[in-house]
Amino acid sequence: MSVLLLATLSWWLISQIPWGRTNPPGRLFPFAFWVSSLLLLTGSVMMSRAVYFVRIERQRSFRRSLLSALAIGGMFWGVQTYGLWVLMPHDRTAEAAQSGVNAFVLMLAAVHGMHFVVAVLFLSYITVRAMADRYDHEYYWGVTVCAWFWHALGIVWIGILAVFAIAAA
Repeated sequence: MSVLLLATLSWWLISQIPWGRTNPPGRLFPFAFWVSSLLLLTGSVMMSRAVYFVRIERQRSFRRSLLSALAIGGMFWGVQTYGLWVLMPHDRTAEAAQSGVNAFVLMLAAVHGMHFVVAVLFLSYITVRAMADRYDHEYYWGVTVCAWFWHALGIVWIGILAVFAIAAA
């Protein structure tokens, strides 16, 4: 529930920035995509820290890193969703949808977002198990896989941004 609250709050905060409300033709990405990229990178660092801390049996720092990554995931949801909303085409004709590059990139980003929902659910599960003392220096496979998943989503996001840059050129 708190992750959805953070997502909603993040949506509202990013929508209050005047230069982030539209994506003019000269701008490569919506401002929200820059913010969400930074959030994705920060979450990736938090997941790496969580794996490191559980390996050296620093449970408090491990849990704090997981909770930070979960909060960042919620903020990413809100900011990313707002960025997708900014990209929505205003002319919804069939011809515009077939020929528009924005629609293709929007679809890629939306699919990425759906995978991110799965990642946040997985991270929520791992965090609940971590709070129940299920992970230690001998068993932390789930935390490692969750971190790999987060890193993979970051790599995919870089690919989506590259497609966006090529399409905008």
